[in-house]
Amino acid sequence: MEPEIARRQSSPLTTILLMLVAVLLGFQIVGPLIGYFIALPFYPGSGTEMIKDLKNPIGHPEVKVPLFIMQGCATFFGLILIPVILIHILRSRAYAVGFFNGAIFPQTALITVALVFVFTGVNSIFIEWNQNIKFPDGIEQPLKDLEEMLRKQTEFLTKFDSIGQLILAVVVVSILPGIGEELVFRGIIQREFYRATRNIHVSIWVSAAIFSAIHIQFYGFVPRMLLGALFGYLYYWSGSLTMSMLAHLFNNGMMVVALYFYQQGALDIDVESTEAAPWPIVAISTAATGLLGFLFWKFYRERGLGQARPEDDATTSL
Repeated sequence: MEPEIARRQSSPLTTILLMLVAVLLGFQIVGPLIGYFIALPFYPGSGTEMIKDLKNPIGHPEVKVPLFIMQGCATFFGLILIPVILIHILRSRAYAVGFFNGAIFPQTALITVALVFVFTGVNSIFIEWNQNIKFPDGIEQPLKDLEEMLRKQTEFLTKFDSIGQLILAVVVVSILPGIGEELVFRGIIQREFYRATRNIHVSIWVSAAIFSAIHIQFYGFVPRMLLGALFGYLYYWSGSLTMSMLAHLFNNGMMVVALYFYQQGALDIDVESTEAAPWPIVAISTAATGLLGFLFWKFYRERGLGQARPEDDATTSL
């Protein structure tokens, strides 16, 4: 029993570091490698040709589905399977089960969806502001080049040629990240930071900052961090990771589906625009965000649910 107790009480910062390393290896190496072999039957050429086209996918529509498959495998292995296995090793089965200790209600699910929707109006201000940040000479151009490369890749993947590609994108861009990123950044890293700091707000915001930074898109760092903080508070208030997963999944899925309808000419709003919404919409969105957040918090508070914090035994939920 002694080794088991020592394992469960290992350093939170050590757990965070090991988790980030495992996520990096799983997402960048293990997942894409497995995905490569799964994707081969979906490419009309040889494996060598697919590798060549994957290095410069833009202009090679035949690698779109293989690229989706590889990205999906990267997320599944790097952000779901490997973290679950690692947290079982570093902590305990009860720790993982604790992700979903909190209660789930239809009312709060609806509030969550509405909250994420109205928050897009608030976040549009920060999207525009972050896009116009000036970095020091020598740093700004490399960041802009990286941003442009990622933008082109995203544009390539989200230019849908069929309903099948849209469904694949929803799975890869919405469902898998909604589960995996919340599992890692809220379910594990946020909890471990709380174990280290005993300050829930520091834990939520530091975890949100890491969540944003790992996407390597610094011209979208602040709005993504704010989204991460929103997800973190939903997890904290409800005590269930399901609520933050729902919020994350809906946010990503809403953007993918809206982009599809925009491309089809059925929607006038360009969700990829970096311009802030008109001030009346921002004002209404801000008020609605505050009201819905309060209703969500109040719902769980009145029932004595949520608000749980991970104590040193690592078996309680956050």
